[in-house]
Amino acid sequence: MLDGARVAEQIKREVAEGVARLLRARGRRPGLAAVRVGDDPASAVYVRNKVRTSEQLGLHSEHHALAADTTTEQLLALLADLNTRAEIDGILVQLPLPAQIDERRVLETVAPRKDVDGFHPLNVGLLASGRPAFVPCTPAGIYELLVREGIEIVGARACIVGRSQIVGRPMAQLLVNADATVTICHSRTRDLAAVTREADILIAAIGRPGLIRAAHVKPGATVIDVGMNKITDETQARELFGARADERIEVIRRRGYTLCGDVHPAEVEAVAGRLTPVPGGVGPLTVAMLMRNTLTAAEARRTE
Repeated sequence: MLDGARVAEQIKREVAEGVARLLRARGRRPGLAAVRVGDDPASAVYVRNKVRTSEQLGLHSEHHALAADTTTEQLLALLADLNTRAEIDGILVQLPLPAQIDERRVLETVAPRKDVDGFHPLNVGLLASGRPAFVPCTPAGIYELLVREGIEIVGARACIVGRSQIVGRPMAQLLVNADATVTICHSRTRDLAAVTREADILIAAIGRPGLIRAAHVKPGATVIDVGMNKITDETQARELFGARADERIEVIRRRGYTLCGDVHPAEVEAVAGRLTPVPGGVGPLTVAMLMRNTLTAAEARRTE
């Protein structure tokens, strides 16, 4: 298993050291503002975890929780204020946003120098041109995991299942920039298994539990599971988790669900050379890279 949680702790320790250096040199801490709109329980948990981690690492953090009926203009006004505030180095807008809000306008309003999620078109373009400033946190974390675990990227065949702006597309750009040969697959890909079996590095980020099975994986390949799906059916859990299903079924009975990625764990564990677990794989890396991006944003600014 590739231990994403362990690598995330390494990155967080490095961030804490960088925060302390910045405080000594400039007398200020990096500042992160997290903005959430509405009452989505998952979004609330994600933002709470990010704010708590930033505080643990010594960053200044703010949590702006807005009502579900917030308008686009109201949200843009808050972002315009955060863009100008000297103590805020990074701005995170938790997605998804309610339907009445124009997400494109919101992402384009965040100042590129404070866009620690890497979603502003300027930062997307810089990544595509091989001059990244801020990279979306999940693909950045996956790249760190591959490098720190000694997975060979140069010349490797990499396949990404999923083409989202948050994971699939920026992940492909990172790997291309690192001299991998990259294929992006999606719901319209013909004979998916024939394509994915060619990959030395296979990244599943399509949001379908257990989609990637043994037949999709080249023996010995490195498999990164980005999926985070809730499983509530005990029969499905037994099929997915095999010998370890009992503990997952106990979780379902206690909590109402258990988590499964986009990879079929019982089948793929027998074929893959390396595999990230769910949970404990990619998730912790995403939060760690958000902290590192915020530190980078603070370091890049002149003393104010």
